[in-house]
Order: sequence, then C-alpha cells, then structure tokens
Amino acid sequence: MTAAERIVIANAPVSYGAFELTVGIMPGVPDGETVLDEVAGAGYAGIDLGPIGYLGRGQDLASALRRRGLALSGGFFELPFSQTDRMPAALRELGSLLDVFAAAEAKNGFKPKPTLADVGSDLRRSRPGQAATDRSLGFDEPAWKRFAKGVEMAVLLCRERGYEPTFHHETGSGIEAPWEIEKVLDLTSIGLCLDTGHLLLGGGDPLRALRDWRSRINHLHLKDARRSVVEGIVREAAPAAEVWRRRAFCRLGEGDLDVEAVLQEVREFYSGWIVVEQDVLPEADGTAAADQRANRAYLAARGF
Repeated sequence: MTAAERIVIANAPVSYGAFELTVGIMPGVPDGETVLDEVAGAGYAGIDLGPIGYLGRGQDLASALRRRGLALSGGFFELPFSQTDRMPAALRELGSLLDVFAAAEAKNGFKPKPTLADVGSDLRRSRPGQAATDRSLGFDEPAWKRFAKGVEMAVLLCRERGYEPTFHHETGSGIEAPWEIEKVLDLTSIGLCLDTGHLLLGGGDPLRALRDWRSRINHLHLKDARRSVVEGIVREAAPAAEVWRRRAFCRLGEGDLDVEAVLQEVREFYSGWIVVEQDVLPEADGTAAADQRANRAYLAARGF
C-alpha cells in the first residue's frame, strides 16, 4: 500500500481564521459554509471540526460534508486535566463532541480523532516558548498525577464511544515543550497528535519527534512555522496571542520546518489523517484561501 493510499489529507477552519479564539469573538471570521467550500475546492478530502457548531450539527453537518465529498478528520477540544473539580463538566462537553462525530462519520475508513489538549493557564499563555528551558513553568508532581488521571478519564470516555483519542501539545498550553510531551507519553496511554509547527515553537525537532515517538503518533497536524517570530516573542515576554498576530505559521516550505524530510519519515510508518494547518487570524483579502490551495498543491506534487 502506498503512502497516498494509507494517508488522507485534510484541512482545518483555523487555517482560515476560524477557531476558538475568533469564532463569535472577532470580526471578519468566514462562515462555516464558506470554509467548507474552500476546503473542498482546494482538493482536500477532509476537514477538522473547528468549534462545535461552527460547521453545523447533526444531520445538517453530515449533509454539508456529504455534498462536498468531505469527511470529518477530527476535532480539537481543551480539557482542564489537572483540575479535578472541573473534569466532570468537561467530560460532559467532550461527550457532546463525540455526539457530533457520531452524526458525521468518515466514510473512508478513518474515523475522526478526538484531539485533546490541556486548557493551559494565564501564566503559560503569558510565557510561550519558554518551558523548553524553564521547567519551573511546568506541572509539579502532584499536578502531573492529577493530569494523568484526567487524561485517562477522557481516554476511557472516547474509547467507550468507539473513538481513539489523540493528545495535542500547543504553544501557551500546559504541554508545550518536548520534555512535557515525553512526560505525557510516559504517564498516560493516549496517542500523540504531533503538531510540527507547535513543536518547532516549543523548542522541539519534528524530525526527531517522528523517529522517537512514532509508536505513539496516531494523528498529524502538518504546519510550517517561523522560529524567528516566537524567538522575538520570547525575548519581549509577549503573550501567546502574538503567535497568531505576527503570523508565526506560514505556507508549507516557507518556514523552518524541513517539510521534505518530514514527509519522507511519514511515508515510512504513518497511516491516517494528515491535517494541514496554518493558524491565522481572520483576514478579508483572500490570502488564507490562496495559502491553503498552495499547501494542497505542495503536497500533491510530492505524492500526497
């Protein structure tokens, strides 16, 4: 089986400026129908969910995907894993995400992935990119124990519903630096959503990650990033929101990610969704749609 047969390429609303920090908050966010049309028109086979309800719900969502020949690749969801008192309510909300998945099942053999992330804190959002060298920003041992217990609660719920979850590390969250990702893999049974762009910004090496963690990688967010942007943010002690304002994420091949080498590694072992992401804030000049067409063409030219 070739890589093209084992791997399906999706896109995400965040690449068009639609995500948890913008939908219903910022002006100029494109509506879900527009993003669905753009993603299908660019040649992607799937799309990530975005905020629950953004692309629709229930049969409306299923119909919108079916009309465009798209499948649902997954959905990003933050949980307060280390905050025991908040987890019951968060798990109920996670159940709502799984309800959406059930109404819009993928028809290509790859189920959507519950893509779970730590909710983070004001401290971590105020000091993005710094945990790689300052471990005092990370959890202490009691918090790690609570975190691991919370993750396993979410894993159990997902698996009971027939979905295999994946953990997403992210700039400004509680799990950002490579050593923190290693700890998650040591303490829990969850698979890893390797996000190449966020790993670059968190001080990691995506190629090394693909080699060291391949047995746990069950989802892939492919994004390119400019290290110089986050280095400037770290120097200025600017908040995580500046990552998006300063366009740290860029078209594939235009940043610091060795995309060719990453794709070669991926060909050797990976099967499932690759979600192309280029996190941006909303803009009205058509740049986002053009970027995503370019990203799809970039991968197609390399056999994906």
